[in-house]
Amino acid sequence: MPLVNMNAILPKAQKEGYAIGAFNCNNMEIIQAIIAAATIEKSPVIIQASQGAIKYAGIDYITALTKLAAEKAPVPVVLHLDHGTSFEQAVSCIVTGFSSVMIDGSKHPLPENIELTNRVLAVARCANVSVEGELGKIGGTEDDISVSEKEALYTDPDEAVEYVTSTGVDAFAIAIGTAHGQYKGEPKLDFDRLAEIRKRVTTPIVLHGSSGVPDDAIRQAVELGVCKINIDTNIREAFMGGVVSVLEKNPKEIDPRKVLGPAREAMTEIVREKIRLFGSAGKA
Repeated sequence: MPLVNMNAILPKAQKEGYAIGAFNCNNMEIIQAIIAAATIEKSPVIIQASQGAIKYAGIDYITALTKLAAEKAPVPVVLHLDHGTSFEQAVSCIVTGFSSVMIDGSKHPLPENIELTNRVLAVARCANVSVEGELGKIGGTEDDISVSEKEALYTDPDEAVEYVTSTGVDAFAIAIGTAHGQYKGEPKLDFDRLAEIRKRVTTPIVLHGSSGVPDDAIRQAVELGVCKINIDTNIREAFMGGVVSVLEKNPKEIDPRKVLGPAREAMTEIVREKIRLFGSAGKA
């Protein structure tokens, strides 16, 4: 089926109490693995591309591959820009054929974040493209910051209300203690903050940096209203695990298909696990 935007799948997830996985892609094998997993599990799915992925694979290749995969898939598929940081980049993705974009203005003061988000929304609405915004800063796991500094980076519930009211974004990414990359320890999520924001904001909530978050914490976040969960690092780990396994057994292997095939299978399994964990299996 053709690509859909997030408004076609997130409201149902929010109403029924499950989350939809948003899985980052960098090449054909990753896209194939995500689609295979979603098809087997009968789940809607979001394939997203970061700025790094777009630079590596090319925006035209990512768009064409995902559109083709979506057309052949029996489940709803969204193609989403992850962490777009400029108006120009978001518009470029909209023009190229993405069905959803994220504009991350979280580094700006609140008024500027709102203004940037609304500029993107004005274009996206004309193209039937959904928009995700962010408030609060989701760091990398190598960030060496104190508890008080972390608190300052978390999403403020009062500002959350002002942001979503002033923009009308379709999905809202918040910072409650997750981070991008591999965790050095077990992340501690601020569930009280999440519950307070959920109570005051009706927009579907997004959790970034979810690779490495314990399953019980993910389940609790979903119970508290998170309905889009981003996964990237776990997919990379599965990819490299598959590649290393082949090369350890046969260091002289030169056939890319024999190396990347097992990597694709490993990624399919991890995506299936996440889909079941999020509760979206059978929801397509």
